[in-house]
Amino acid sequence: MQFLWPEALWGLVALPGLAGVAVWFARRRAVTGWHHPQAAWLATASPRRRLAPTLYFGALAAVAVGLARPTLPLHLPVREAAVALSIDVSGSMRSQDMRPNRLEAAKEAARAFVRRLPADAAVALVAFAGTAELLQPLTRDHGRVLRALDDLTFRPRTAIGEGLLEAVAALPGRVRVQAGLAQALPAPRTRAVVVLLSDGRSNTGADPLEAAEVARRQNVVVYTVGIGDPAPRDGLWTIGGPLDEQTLKEIARRTGGQYFHAASGAALSRVYRELAYRVGWETRREEVSGVLALVAAGALVAAWYAGSRAYRIQ
Repeated sequence: MQFLWPEALWGLVALPGLAGVAVWFARRRAVTGWHHPQAAWLATASPRRRLAPTLYFGALAAVAVGLARPTLPLHLPVREAAVALSIDVSGSMRSQDMRPNRLEAAKEAARAFVRRLPADAAVALVAFAGTAELLQPLTRDHGRVLRALDDLTFRPRTAIGEGLLEAVAALPGRVRVQAGLAQALPAPRTRAVVVLLSDGRSNTGADPLEAAEVARRQNVVVYTVGIGDPAPRDGLWTIGGPLDEQTLKEIARRTGGQYFHAASGAALSRVYRELAYRVGWETRREEVSGVLALVAAGALVAAWYAGSRAYRIQ
């Protein structure tokens, strides 16, 4: 726990002195009080007699700590989180080294990703092959994104750069530009994220690394996911060329993201679950003075109740 106004904690030093004064007054009142011969028969002290002052001083301690404005690290949704999913739908995604095929495994992993995001996170969906298409503009209605995932279909060729540029343009405050013109772009203050998945090598469209520069200049972090094997294994039905891991790693490095590789459907789902955690949630310090105010109020109410019941008639 850390404090924004730690000087207020000096108030805790006064509590033992206040407790001593309270005890002195209680004893003085007991000595000077009126004594009846049957007083012991009329009333006896309840255990609540000691509980009440304990609660009062507990409430004062809570107030003192609350005035110091304590903060705690809490796991909370990212404020104004925005993420674009960009998924390769080229013919090689028919390969069956993931069951039933790579595209269906990618769909399932993307669904798990969307479901794990905070409810107010905005999500867009891009599909790319020889060209890129925005299937679902940025929305906080995650149901629409899930339905758009169902519509992904195979197309010819692979344009990783186009898929990245289209995803960047789908994010708030970003624009669609030609790769190579990134130097003319202002950088938005708020960070946004692209999660790009591919299983092959770009063979058409914009250069992927120039597209990464466009993303970097527009303050977009790109996490790249490669699926399948860089060198196809014997006995597995695959289509297309090998995975271009080097390009995906370089895209992630240039934009401050990270590259992940998944060789199975289960591994792919784990990757997307981890990415949902990184993209949608963060640990940040939040002030908890309000909680201590509630604790103090509850302690005062309990002290009043205990004090009102401190003595009972026999």
